[in-house]
Amino acid sequence: MVHPWHDVAPVAEQGELPSHFRAVIEIPKGSSNKYELDKQTGLLKIDRVLSSAVYYPANYGFIPKTLAEDDDPLDVLVYSTEEIPPMCLCDARAVGMMTMIDNGQPDHKIISVLTSDPIYSEFEKASDFPKHIFKMLMRFFTDYKLLENKEVEVDDILPAEAAQAIVEDSLARYGRACAEGAMRGLRG
Repeated sequence: MVHPWHDVAPVAEQGELPSHFRAVIEIPKGSSNKYELDKQTGLLKIDRVLSSAVYYPANYGFIPKTLAEDDDPLDVLVYSTEEIPPMCLCDARAVGMMTMIDNGQPDHKIISVLTSDPIYSEFEKASDFPKHIFKMLMRFFTDYKLLENKEVEVDDILPAEAAQAIVEDSLARYGRACAEGAMRGLRG
């Protein structure tokens, strides 16, 4: 069986890393279920049902073969007109980034658009979006753990260049972890 984190190439069909990449969707937009990759099996598991009256404002997943600072694959939000089903591969382009502090650690969220979406693909940078879209995004991540008595700190939306630097860093971190044999969830 293919492991979506370790066996799927992060390279998109069109465009080059780090601006264009392949994403694996875990959670469709509009969901109140928090699905996440089971690192050992590569299957999708339900982590929890969100305890607040909120829903994911965009499709949510990760970029394969990346390792973020929180020892998980790098998170990505993929804006598209329609929801994208869990475990679906899609090509995306970075338009910005939002960073959170979650449990004392940086937790970067790459903001991207589905490159095959006729509406969202026209957005080249975060500033092309209506301002309210990112107000909703930041509010979601501020509130979604509140009733679990967990606090997060959400920073402002940064430009695509900041996102690209984090994608490059996470790809390099993954490569180093694999070379050192320190990649958890990697099958031998």
